[in-house]
Amino acid sequence: MKAHSTPASDVQLDGARGDVSTHGNPVADPGRTALDVVTPELVARLVRGVVTGTRHAVSGASGTAGLTASYCPFTGGKLADLPVSTPADVDTAFARARDAQQAWAATPVRHRAAVLLRFHDLLLRRQSEALDIIQLETGKTRLHAHEEIQGVCVAARHYGRNASAYLRPKAHLGVIPYLTKVTELRQPRGVVGQIVPWNYPLGLSVGDALPAFVAGNAVVMKPDSQTALTALWARELLIEAGLPAEVWQVVVGEGHVIGPAVVERADYVSFTGSTRTGREVARSAAARLVGCSLELGGKNAMLVLHDADLDKAAAGAVRACFSSAGQLCVSIERLYVHASLADDFLSRFAARTRAMRLGTPLGYGADMGSLVSRRQLETVTRHVQDAVDKGATVITGARHRPEIGPLFYEPTILEGVSTRMAIHEEETFGPVVSVYRFADEDEAVALANASMYGLNASVWSTDGRRARAVAARLRAGTVNVNEGYAAAYGSVRSPMGGMGDSGLGRRHGSEGIMKYTEAQTIAHQRLLPLGPAFGMNDEKYASFLSRSLHAMKALHFR
Repeated sequence: MKAHSTPASDVQLDGARGDVSTHGNPVADPGRTALDVVTPELVARLVRGVVTGTRHAVSGASGTAGLTASYCPFTGGKLADLPVSTPADVDTAFARARDAQQAWAATPVRHRAAVLLRFHDLLLRRQSEALDIIQLETGKTRLHAHEEIQGVCVAARHYGRNASAYLRPKAHLGVIPYLTKVTELRQPRGVVGQIVPWNYPLGLSVGDALPAFVAGNAVVMKPDSQTALTALWARELLIEAGLPAEVWQVVVGEGHVIGPAVVERADYVSFTGSTRTGREVARSAAARLVGCSLELGGKNAMLVLHDADLDKAAAGAVRACFSSAGQLCVSIERLYVHASLADDFLSRFAARTRAMRLGTPLGYGADMGSLVSRRQLETVTRHVQDAVDKGATVITGARHRPEIGPLFYEPTILEGVSTRMAIHEEETFGPVVSVYRFADEDEAVALANASMYGLNASVWSTDGRRARAVAARLRAGTVNVNEGYAAAYGSVRSPMGGMGDSGLGRRHGSEGIMKYTEAQTIAHQRLLPLGPAFGMNDEKYASFLSRSLHAMKALHFR
């Protein structure tokens, strides 16, 4: 072990001091900058999609009333000034959305679905624009930003091709076969309130809105102010694909100010964010008897079984732990390795991690980008410092890299993490993974399940049957075998969501669209009433029904 570790005394943990080691992960060439992409003209065009009572010049000074600023994580410089919506603007947004929703719901499903398919093609054609904006708002690498393009295109294609089947009227057997004709309809809920986080600004904005739209709903969305340009760009593109502009309303502002206003006015709420805030959203929705879906936090586990292919597992761990600098809900933060191969695995995993190129290029070439904010950097630094102070060993990383950008932090592997350390239970949401050793599969399953969260997990083995059996024992909404998170997330015919404190409801598949509808049953009774008829008294009618029930069971009616 010691051969692979970095002594704690050699590790710079305090980002505020800015004392950077000359060793560490290599740096990719920077290339283009934010000034080449986010021009005043682009910002002015996009912010026209924000609902505000008064238009403000986007060139106004930072701190001017009615404006909020977003910043580029790569440099710390201002990216854009955005107009701020008020609760009154949220009222306006919902009023506009409700007026537009009725006509949209009356549009045939096939026409609504065609909008999604046109959007699919436009997004692929114009992806370079989206990738630039996503990178500049989130600090991601180009490849990690492209995951959002992939996910949204798959969702657009799936619901564009399958919405009619999901939503078509369904006939059911009635209480009296052939005499009771029953039809199930799916009615749109109305106006969906959607609150979107900063970490996947395309995938979790338009990606989650697409099934709501094709189901006949309107959407009032509150994106995170840091990544509002991506959502506004997506809205512009979907309108170009044929969505009526008023069907998608966007409000921007502080979450604690306008977030509750969105929840309090919505007919259904879609929220992705922290567990703490998710509980507040659920309470508010429940008080109004309004449904909600919540994807919340995760402390996701990866299990490397005794027969795993170590090279594949090590490469997979890099993707699973450090994609988007670990700032995704399904990222792996706990890595359990069979004791018989732990040293060999760690050697390979650490070597791959040390070789990762960090950088800011608006193009392909970097392996990991930046954290998104000073708050995220402080959490990562605090978790690592606390773990080291209490005895954890740094295998690699644990360095703030301000010479690359103000929020860069090296991908970090820790061992010797115990329950005394904050990182053991708390979600870090950064490029840090804790490695633990286990003796057998029962112990591995117990350790993986010893968490209040249950969002995602990963199992690695050359024996697919064994791996799937272990996966079925894990308390997680999605489990990937020989992959970290993308296999389950990208399989959009199947539901994706969390157990325990990781949330309620599911995105993707039938649940991902049906949650945006209300089931309506229409039962048409023909010929005979459901009551005494043809001169039968109550007793004879009850006897007749009893014989009928026996007969229907014998005839295997369901």
